[in-house]
Amino acid sequence: MSGNIPIADREGPRRIEQELTEADRSRRKIEFDYSGGERLSMNMGPQHPSAHGVFRAILELEGEEVVGVDAVIGYLHRCHEKLAETLTYAQYPSIASKTDYVAAMTSEFAYVMAAEQIGKIEVPKRAQYLRVICAELQRIASHLLWLGTWCMDMGGALGGGATIFLYTIRERETILDLFEELVGARLLYGFFQVGGVRYDAPANWIEHCRTTLDAIDGRVVEYEQMLEGNPFFLARAKGVGFISRELAEDVGIAGPLLRGSGVNFDIRKAAPYSSYEDFQFTIPVETVGDCFARYRVRMAEFRQASSIARQALDKLPEGPISSMPGLKSVAQVRIPKGEAYTRVEGPRGEVGCYLIADGTAKPYRMKWRGASFSNLAVLPYIVPGVKVADVPAIMGSVDPVFGEVDR
Repeated sequence: MSGNIPIADREGPRRIEQELTEADRSRRKIEFDYSGGERLSMNMGPQHPSAHGVFRAILELEGEEVVGVDAVIGYLHRCHEKLAETLTYAQYPSIASKTDYVAAMTSEFAYVMAAEQIGKIEVPKRAQYLRVICAELQRIASHLLWLGTWCMDMGGALGGGATIFLYTIRERETILDLFEELVGARLLYGFFQVGGVRYDAPANWIEHCRTTLDAIDGRVVEYEQMLEGNPFFLARAKGVGFISRELAEDVGIAGPLLRGSGVNFDIRKAAPYSSYEDFQFTIPVETVGDCFARYRVRMAEFRQASSIARQALDKLPEGPISSMPGLKSVAQVRIPKGEAYTRVEGPRGEVGCYLIADGTAKPYRMKWRGASFSNLAVLPYIVPGVKVADVPAIMGSVDPVFGEVDR
């Protein structure tokens, strides 16, 4: 067939190529770097189970070694901060639950405290103690989910995983049973209200809390025995994902990541709120800064959270659970003009809420400071230099929740 095509037509592609400018040729030129090993760009996520559902890490690889990482977020953006401007102070706590949905009580806590600070609203002592009990139960539930899924991330049986996952979910369900008895829900609560809490402790709930905490305290010992005697778990966690004290302070990470790098800082001690000054507890700190150190901090936090919750249960005062009258309309709560930033110590670190009130029943502006968002900033510093298999272990030790990252 080619013999029947006119010569002018057969020369067309060559003529067009000759007419390209130098700029065109340079844009079409592909350069290869042969100075080192062959490089490969690889997506980890957003569909990868170790990417926590909606996180995309573009890894630059030389063989099995990660030499660069580009973190891509935004897949779960739901416009939370703008949505807050359209909802009243009575409505939004139920929506705040959906930021860090693994620790929903924490986000509600920060939001109502901001409104209360602007409006100079007193919270009854009984409500303060109930808030502390729920916040610490929520910390335990969050850490249980972290431990089980982290071990799964590291490779099932080789990481300590499938068995630990089933055990931790079993214990977490008992915490959710307590929340269901108190609120009627197991994941998103709307328990915190401006001025106090929505519900008082039902009959036998306090004893049920004590029984549940007793059981979980015993289980934590079992987890440690199973994992710290497992050479595969130790190999995956020790010496991986180092965060130095200096890096932790420079980047601004918080929570177990910060305390795992030797920084003794916890908002419950540094700036007590909701009567945390009434309770005796210590702040777990490790100095090594690797995945295992962050694991040890969280395991110690199980015990400290249980201790705080027990003290609050033992000292729970009588009295009202709210300083605001019973709500007859969603617009009943109005906050005077002003602004405030309040922060609480969540399971992943500092959760802050910056609120501007204009005197109406709805905030004028609202901004979240999510611990997961800030903690992710450390990844480009600690991921390069590790093996591909170490990336899920590092990600799991950071423990991000992407409802709080993307908002």
